[in-house]
Amino acid sequence: MGHIKLTSNKLAMGIVAVVTAAIFVLNGCDNQPHVNTPAEDITAGKQLSQKYCGNCHRYPDPQLLDKSTWERGIMPQMAKQLGIQSEMGGYYADEHSALSMADWQRIMAYYQKAAPAKLIMPARDAVTDWANFKLKLSPVINRKGATAMTTMVKLNPYDGFIYTGDAGNNLLKWDAGLNAKLVKKMPSPVSDVIFNRLPNGGNTGVFSCLGVLPPNDYLKGSLESIDLRTSKPVMKTFMDSLPRPVFTASADFNKDGLQDYIVCGYGNTRGALFLLQQKGNNTYEKKVIRAVPGAIQAEIGDYNNDGWPDVMCLFAQADEGVWMFLNNKKGGFVTQNLLRFPPVYGTNSFQLVDMNKDGLKDIVYTCGDNNDYSSILKPYHGVYVFSNLGNWKFKQSYFHHINGASKVMSADFDGDCDRDMAVIAFFPDFVNHPQEGFTYLEQTATWKFKAHEIPINRYGRWIAMEVADIDHDGDQDIVLGNFSIYADRLINQKNFKPNWDIYRPLVVLENKGKKVN
Repeated sequence: MGHIKLTSNKLAMGIVAVVTAAIFVLNGCDNQPHVNTPAEDITAGKQLSQKYCGNCHRYPDPQLLDKSTWERGIMPQMAKQLGIQSEMGGYYADEHSALSMADWQRIMAYYQKAAPAKLIMPARDAVTDWANFKLKLSPVINRKGATAMTTMVKLNPYDGFIYTGDAGNNLLKWDAGLNAKLVKKMPSPVSDVIFNRLPNGGNTGVFSCLGVLPPNDYLKGSLESIDLRTSKPVMKTFMDSLPRPVFTASADFNKDGLQDYIVCGYGNTRGALFLLQQKGNNTYEKKVIRAVPGAIQAEIGDYNNDGWPDVMCLFAQADEGVWMFLNNKKGGFVTQNLLRFPPVYGTNSFQLVDMNKDGLKDIVYTCGDNNDYSSILKPYHGVYVFSNLGNWKFKQSYFHHINGASKVMSADFDGDCDRDMAVIAFFPDFVNHPQEGFTYLEQTATWKFKAHEIPINRYGRWIAMEVADIDHDGDQDIVLGNFSIYADRLINQKNFKPNWDIYRPLVVLENKGKKVN
């Protein structure tokens, strides 16, 4: 069918050419139509790109990628979104295309002209040391078993155990000595959990199960509730048919005394941010808050000080950015965009914290997902701080470049009463700077940080992180989850083979206490 369309298109173009020539002959040379110069085509290409490429997300400037990546990686995908067909390495427009072939060629010519031949990377300013931490390893590792495939790590404050999920659908708990015990076989990999304390002193976990781990649009994800008090925990599904639920948060959004849930249904090309409103008898009504893919992390708070819980959510697919959803007190939300990023950024985590002690919540943010159509090292990957100017307006106040940054968590790690940051990178520069897989950013003054690259890259590849007082000594420790499966498909640098421990599920960076200058 594609060949027939191409042939018909060529025939139509031939007819147009004959008719145009006939008109030209009849009317004479004085009425010859204007033909754009190359410079005019480039200008037109820029205008067209701003119109079509900034319609559904923040406009991707040509300077964000090199010429080769635009041509081979991004343009074929951009063509699909605009209905431009491709066959045998070429493009053609048909009746379903959003623009003509001539306009598509102008867009391509503009990006090819304006993009740099090579991206320039920032100068490195990190030191390699252990800063305020020491490494704690689990005493027993099964090196004849499965490759480490941790997908979630979180401390349960009610029983003191570290809980982990993995791609083998195992839910494990780890004691203070990092000895593991299987809690339950889950229906699918766990990506997140909310722990709840029961009136009788026990506790439960509400676990977000992905359904299918790799990118997909299947509605196979679920929320599973598990009573963690007993040696044989009972699991109950209270919501299924979700699109890859990666994160869950809870609050009583309608003030009826029942706990509701916000679910980030990441999906792939389809997904949504959901409200699960409890209706009594442990039943829930699923409401769509924003029907787009990519919801990855949410924070609950009263952002307009009206006494009702609101939602702030990071979206990390296509239209990347931070959105605020203000509770309208009628079962719905009023939407406001706070930050927006180009789709090549690879947005993946955020946190809402007061970084400069002015009483306003700032946004710390990472971008670095790097396994799609532009898998090259990028100078804008890393950790950002956007300071709150009031009325939820933000400006960028800090950036530190980290290749492939994937999650940031802020805390006062050195006991000096300001906030530092811990950052993991799933796609670091494995060849030249593998130690940037974990970076500790020690705040030394307002918007000034000293970067410490902690040399733990040989112990794993970090995809999950928890910050908590693991050893109950009053300071904040860090737990890192190792995800080493699919390594051959998740390495962007040629001729590099994993050289880290692929069997150790997690490590702990134990805080040594208040920093002594």
